[in-house]
Amino acid sequence: MTTTPLREFTLDPVDWVAWLDTVALADATPEQLAVLEESTPTAKTSDYYLLLIHDVAVLRERSRLFNAVMYAPKGLARADRELASVAGSRVNGCFYCAAIHGQRFAQLTKHPEIIQRIFDEGVETELNARQRAIVDYSVKLTRTPEATSADDLAPLRAVGLTDLEILDLTHVVAMFAWANRLLQTLGEPIRKLGV
Repeated sequence: MTTTPLREFTLDPVDWVAWLDTVALADATPEQLAVLEESTPTAKTSDYYLLLIHDVAVLRERSRLFNAVMYAPKGLARADRELASVAGSRVNGCFYCAAIHGQRFAQLTKHPEIIQRIFDEGVETELNARQRAIVDYSVKLTRTPEATSADDLAPLRAVGLTDLEILDLTHVVAMFAWANRLLQTLGEPIRKLGV
């Protein structure tokens, strides 16, 4: 497989490579392996997880947080969570997260064109009312969290989001504000060629 650095938003297959030493799976301790198992099915082949596994406790908490925020069985619909993560990642310039979560949104909704418009035209692109409310809130909370107020919840409520769904949305945006920066400071996204 050939790779090249990723310098644009895309729905194509992507990966991420660490700039620091990762833990070789063959050298991982039983505790490290257990945390990788808890994290995600692809953790054992991911540079990101194999880098973060240097600190077992931190990766365990990071994975629990991510799984709770993105996969909670109730509250905000999974596609809406993915859309919010794409909006925040687009603003933060995190090509990797935008690609991964854009792909997931496209798989869930069967509408890759929505994500492609966000990638090509920016977060201001035309969207339906629910998507617009979610993206606008995600963008404002990402860009200027200190300026976000109760008034910013009205458009979300107007499209039918409950308080629990708004809380879920806020968690997604906050988590990706952190995750985007972590990924961008510890490594770089790459485009998979010949996949």
